[in-house]
Amino acid sequence: MTHTIERRTLGKTGLTVPVLSFGASSLGQEFRRVTLDEALASVRVALECGLNFIDTSPFYGRGMSEVLLGLALRDVPRDSYTLCTKLGRYDLTHFDFSARRVAESVDVSLHRLGVDHLDIVLCHDIEFVPMQQIVDETIPALRRIQKSGKVRLVGISGYPQKIFRFVCDQADVDCVLSYNQYTLQNTRFADETTAYLKAKGIGAMNAGPFSARLLTNAPLPGWLKEPEEVKAAARQAAAHCASRGVDIAQLALQFSLANPDIATTIAGSANPENIRQWAQWAAEPIDEQLLREVRAILAPVKNLGHLEGLPENN
Repeated sequence: MTHTIERRTLGKTGLTVPVLSFGASSLGQEFRRVTLDEALASVRVALECGLNFIDTSPFYGRGMSEVLLGLALRDVPRDSYTLCTKLGRYDLTHFDFSARRVAESVDVSLHRLGVDHLDIVLCHDIEFVPMQQIVDETIPALRRIQKSGKVRLVGISGYPQKIFRFVCDQADVDCVLSYNQYTLQNTRFADETTAYLKAKGIGAMNAGPFSARLLTNAPLPGWLKEPEEVKAAARQAAAHCASRGVDIAQLALQFSLANPDIATTIAGSANPENIRQWAQWAAEPIDEQLLREVRAILAPVKNLGHLEGLPENN
């Protein structure tokens, strides 16, 4: 069954994107071992379901996500999907936002993905470096590459909200990607940043509607950085949803998709069944009464998160 996914315009770029997009981090085996069949099928199902905006990074699986995505997209017409990748973060502690590495990174990504242009390139997790370099060196280098046609749009991504104003006040940016900060539990992206972006005509993208499994029924991973009281409230909210016969993940996804000021929300999985399920949820109306009840449960921990990157960037 195919569901029609609503589409929105990304800032003033003229690009329209589905409100729900496919995140390919799982293809890099970031969370579990993935078979080749699963990787290829998840991309195929995402495209079948209308999730034809695909987000990846050389950091995911240290290149594996881009390689597998390239295989999956090999015979897919290039004009039928929009591709976003990143640069600057290559390992847990390896960052390089120099102009020289920008040029290399774009070319390597094009090769792995088997395409002749990238629709969007984002500077990845910039909060881990002194951010003035992004303004003075990285974005200008990307703009030079843009003139060659290899890159269409340029932006930044990361976790602390401070990073977006720091860069966008000083540099010309087409779009930004915030993650885990527009969810049932944490709406800082909307509270602090989206009105600012909208005024500037900068496209707003959100990733992580489930906040790394926090807002699902799955066991919480050991690496989850949220405070204990946030985890406890999320478990309580999940149990409340279950008592109503609803998976909290459904409510979480629908909530993130509903914000008209966020062009797209990116969710990732290497499990085709998850992707089909999300597309179905995206087409269904949200239960407003249940949403009110869950937000009341989460109210005491609203917007509590963790620190990411250098202290001065938070």
